[in-house]
Amino acid sequence: MKKYDYLDISSFVEELMEKKESVDIEFKSAAGGFPKAFWETYSSFANTNGGTIVLGIKEKKGEFYVDSLTDELIDKFKKEFWSGVNNREIVNLNLLSNDDVVDGELDGHKVLLFYIPRAAREQRPIYHTLNPYNGTYKRNHEGDFKCTEQEVKRMYADANVSVSADSRILDNYTFDDIDKASLDQYRRLFDLAKPGHAWLALDDISLLKKLGGYKVDRQTGKAGFTLAGLLMFGKTDAITDDICAPNFFLDYRELGEENTTTRWLDRICSDGTWEANLFQFYKRVLPKLQEILPVPFKLEGDTRKDETPAHIAVREALINTLVHADYSVNASTVITRSKSELMFSNPGCLLVSKQQFYEGGDSVCRNLSLQKMFMMLGKAEKAGSGADIIISGWKKSNWNSPNLEERNRPDKVVLTMPLISILDDKIKEELIENFGERVLFLEHNKILTLALALTEGLVSNERLRYSLNIHKYDITKMLKELCIDGYLVADGIGRGTTYHLNTERELNSFGDNLTSSGANLTSSGANLTSSGANLTSSGANLTSSGANLTSSIETPTDSNNAKNIKKKCTQQELFDMIIECTDNWKSIEEIAREVNRNSQYLKGTIIHKMVAEGLLQREFSIPNHPAQRYKRTQQGKKMV
Repeated sequence: MKKYDYLDISSFVEELMEKKESVDIEFKSAAGGFPKAFWETYSSFANTNGGTIVLGIKEKKGEFYVDSLTDELIDKFKKEFWSGVNNREIVNLNLLSNDDVVDGELDGHKVLLFYIPRAAREQRPIYHTLNPYNGTYKRNHEGDFKCTEQEVKRMYADANVSVSADSRILDNYTFDDIDKASLDQYRRLFDLAKPGHAWLALDDISLLKKLGGYKVDRQTGKAGFTLAGLLMFGKTDAITDDICAPNFFLDYRELGEENTTTRWLDRICSDGTWEANLFQFYKRVLPKLQEILPVPFKLEGDTRKDETPAHIAVREALINTLVHADYSVNASTVITRSKSELMFSNPGCLLVSKQQFYEGGDSVCRNLSLQKMFMMLGKAEKAGSGADIIISGWKKSNWNSPNLEERNRPDKVVLTMPLISILDDKIKEELIENFGERVLFLEHNKILTLALALTEGLVSNERLRYSLNIHKYDITKMLKELCIDGYLVADGIGRGTTYHLNTERELNSFGDNLTSSGANLTSSGANLTSSGANLTSSGANLTSSGANLTSSIETPTDSNNAKNIKKKCTQQELFDMIIECTDNWKSIEEIAREVNRNSQYLKGTIIHKMVAEGLLQREFSIPNHPAQRYKRTQQGKKMV
């Protein structure tokens, strides 16, 4: 049981059930036989980030029902699986070995587990039926979704490891489409990085040939400028022509303070005042990103060194964003700077798994010529160490670990680099204010988890998996304990469960009613129940309920000058007050003053619920946007 040797099967399944269905877990009933929808999930897991399918358990509205499979049925389903996975009419490629299919027992009830790995770049797309354009699926928090023809074509393009995406020769492009000033500036930086390099003596076309910006196809004899040449040195109109990259758009945004109405303090994008190619964008944006970083006084010999590991990490993150982007996707490349974080978003999907990214060492680049162009400036890494530099640079600066995220429709890769120290004095003070001095005596990983939840608004099992050096099932156990002990509140009973700080101080008093079993916590009328699994033999109803928080709510105020409203109210009454005061866009701090409530409590508990229920809308699509504001929806307006 190579994939499941960390825990016995019973414990493993219980941990999965605690996590419930998510991006990488799917429970399927086998009461009616081997489920046909199994192969859609097989395809979606393989084309996304892998996952586990548990056969013989069904989840419905947070409750679990087991099928009580017999040994005979287990053997029958295994045979059906192996027959199907090796049948190209059902699925195009078998990714599993015997170690990936495991039968187990949960309190006397048989279950069958399938570990579906993420398919390698060259193996995708993985599809169900004989038609890849009608049988390819991917995974998100809503479950399996069928890919469009364009999405499938991009998978095939990424799978062709012999051809770099940016090596395509463009028809009917001439040197008039190249911005000569950009090429000249590049030469000067090249000379500074590698003085006397032989390529510097070449004419422009010959230099571009060496860099991959101009190409001669030996088989056809066709010659011309490549996509890389235009993206790096081209004129704006030439780049955005239909033949080249019509969706190409570079955007840098510097956001203002949370309490301001200004959308951004500075912006760099294609506005007609400069040739918006990658080289010019890089030159303009890198200083903007690095100027926010602290520069300690450090000498190397007699020379002051101003470039820290954090500066190098930011430079590598910017270059990675530009060279790994899929410029055929209808999405922009967006770099955002705020007081609390740097965010790098590029179109396309990851060519390696998240685990490979965080571990480093695997070098897979979508645009090899662009990578070479930056390397010749001494500014990019090829040996798979780009991610290493980013992560280690941030760690050395004692900031929260970078967070990598894949998004769909359109495909995007988003790297967030927090500018907040995970355990600085301010964070410690806020944790003590919320939970008292005893919070500092928690186990180290628990404190880090609470710090992340405070600085980022919420945490998830996946986020912690890449921030803490512990097994993901230990993370599940730790999150459960933090919920039981009243530090965190779980949000959602289905896919993509997240956790936020329990900032309602009535619950943080940790009274004598708190038991180690975590079954019942009563404080100020609030009944928090976290019951274990109730398994019955007939139909086997497995109930793993989350926290049920009812009754009255009382929270501290942010200001003595707040409106004179009653301090005790039900959650619904608090919803009504917030809806009434949000006829215009307002920040959480403004809402907190209006309803006389603690802003951290509103941020961690109430506002998130109201958005999820369609009562409030966000001004910005990114939940943790530094300038985020909220306004009531039409549904919320009807309640006023």
